[in-house]
Amino acid sequence: MAMASLFHQSSKTHFYFALANVSRRSFSTLTTSFNSRTFKPLFQVRAVTTPTEAFVGFNEMVSGTQRKYFMLGGKGGVGKTSCAASLAVKFANHGHPTLVVSTDPAHSLSDSFDQNLTGGALVPVQGVDSPLYALEISPERTREEFRAASQLHGDKGVKNIMDSMGLGMLAEQLGELKLGELLDTPPPGLDEAIAISKVMQFLESKEYSAFSRIVFDTAPTGHTLRLLSLPDFLDASIGKMMKLKKKIASATSALKSMFNKGEPQRDDASDKLEQLRERMAKVRDLFRDSETTEFIIVTIPTVMAINESSRLCASLKKESVSVRKLIVNQVLPPSTSECKFCVMRRKDQMRALETITKDPELASLKIIQAPLVDVEIRGVAGLKFMGDLVWK
Repeated sequence: MAMASLFHQSSKTHFYFALANVSRRSFSTLTTSFNSRTFKPLFQVRAVTTPTEAFVGFNEMVSGTQRKYFMLGGKGGVGKTSCAASLAVKFANHGHPTLVVSTDPAHSLSDSFDQNLTGGALVPVQGVDSPLYALEISPERTREEFRAASQLHGDKGVKNIMDSMGLGMLAEQLGELKLGELLDTPPPGLDEAIAISKVMQFLESKEYSAFSRIVFDTAPTGHTLRLLSLPDFLDASIGKMMKLKKKIASATSALKSMFNKGEPQRDDASDKLEQLRERMAKVRDLFRDSETTEFIIVTIPTVMAINESSRLCASLKKESVSVRKLIVNQVLPPSTSECKFCVMRRKDQMRALETITKDPELASLKIIQAPLVDVEIRGVAGLKFMGDLVWK
C-alpha cells in the first residue's frame, strides 16, 4: 500500500516538476515578443495628481509604486470580467503598467476588450495611456507542452526519484509499465495549478516586475477557493512525500550498509521538493499579504447571489485573504416612468441590498453599487465608462 502511494505521489511530483519547467519555457517564448517592443520609457509609474474627493476608495488602490494584486471573484454571471477589465483600464490610464489575467477556464477577457487575447501569451491592449497587457491562461496549451516534455524525458522523472531512494532496480523492472503515460492526462486541478505557476512567475521573474498592478479575473467561486487553497494543499502533500521518502531511504540505506554496498548519493529529488515547497509558501504568503493583495467580491442584488457572496467571504477570511470591498453590480436606478416591472424589480433589489447590512460576513465591507446601464460594456472605451462609474 505504501509503495502504491509512493508511485502515485511520485507521478504527482513529476507532473508539478514538468509543469514548472514547461512554464519557464513557455514564459521565455512569450517574453521574446514582449521584450521586442521598446516600452522602456512607458514602463514607469507616472506621478498623477488628482483631486482626492474624486477618487474616494480608488485613491488608495492607485497610490504608491509598490506592486499590488487585485483578485475579483464571485458567483458566475455577475460581471466579474467587466469589473476586472474596467479596473485594469483605470489603473493603466492613471500611470500604472498593468497586467490583467484571466484564471477562468471559460475566458471572457477577449469579449470584454473586444480584442483577440487567446493563446495563453501576453497580448498588448490598445487604447490606454500606459502599457496594459492581458493574459488568458490556456490549460490546453500547457497540456500540450506538458505532453511534449513527458515524451522528451520519458519516465526519467519518476525513475530519478526512485533512484534517490535506492529503488532504481525496481524502477527498471517496472519500466515496461510506462509510468510516464499515467501523466498524459494531467491530475484534477490543472487550471488552478497553471494559475499558481503563473503567480510564481509574477513573483520571481524580472520581466514581470515591470507591472505595478496585476488584476485577476478569477473563475466562479468553487474554482477560486481551490486556487487559494492549493498552496496549502501542495505544501502538506510535499511534506508527506518527503517524510515517506526519508523513511524508505533510511531503510534502503540500512540494507546497503549491511552488505557494504552503495555510495551516498546526492539527494536531488529532496532538494527539488524543498524548492517547490518554498515557492508554494511564497505564493501562500502573497495571497495572505493584506498590504499587497486584496480580494474584491462581485455580486448582483439578488438574495441567492448575496448568500453565495457571504459564504465566499467567510471562506476567504478562513484562508486569511484580505477582503474589504463588495461590488453590487447591475443595480437598477429609480424609475421615472410608469414601468411597473421596473418599480417591482427595484423594490426586490432594495430588499436584497438590505440583507447585506444585516449579514455578519458582508456588513463590514465597503459596498460599491454599479448601476445597470442601457448599453453593453465592450472595448476600452466602454470599460473606461464603466470604470468611471464603479471605481470612484
